[in-house]
Amino acid sequence: IPDASCDVITLWHVLEHVHDLQAYLRQFRKLLTRDGRLVIAVPNYTSFDASVYKKFWAAYDVPRHLYHFSPNSMKLLITKNGMRIIKFKPMWFDSFYVSFLSSKYKNARPPHRPGKTNWITASWNGLVSNLEALFDHQKCSSVIYIISK
Repeated sequence: IPDASCDVITLWHVLEHVHDLQAYLRQFRKLLTRDGRLVIAVPNYTSFDASVYKKFWAAYDVPRHLYHFSPNSMKLLITKNGMRIIKFKPMWFDSFYVSFLSSKYKNARPPHRPGKTNWITASWNGLVSNLEALFDHQKCSSVIYIISK
């Protein structure tokens, strides 16, 4: 792909899986046009649901997730690579999905027997997580970052 040929590059829950963050971001910056946008969605380990489920928070997803992000770490990473975050957008349904999975993980029984989801508690935790993020999208369970050069 030629340099400066992409108006938009999107990564939906991808960046946490790549081995060399810096190289990927440098390449994305090269590929974007002057007014191009990079859209990155990743889980937010500083969200309410992450604080409730702690080590059982499903979005940690180790070893598949090589990195874990917060809005502050994303700001540092993006700035270090010569770009800037221009908008934060919420992924409202992720708080429910992640809470359902986290509840199942938390209720798992050894040896590796799947647990049961506590649907009421998990729904409540997803709702509270979204309420916390209602006026500050940087608190959402997963955040979409709109980035420019």
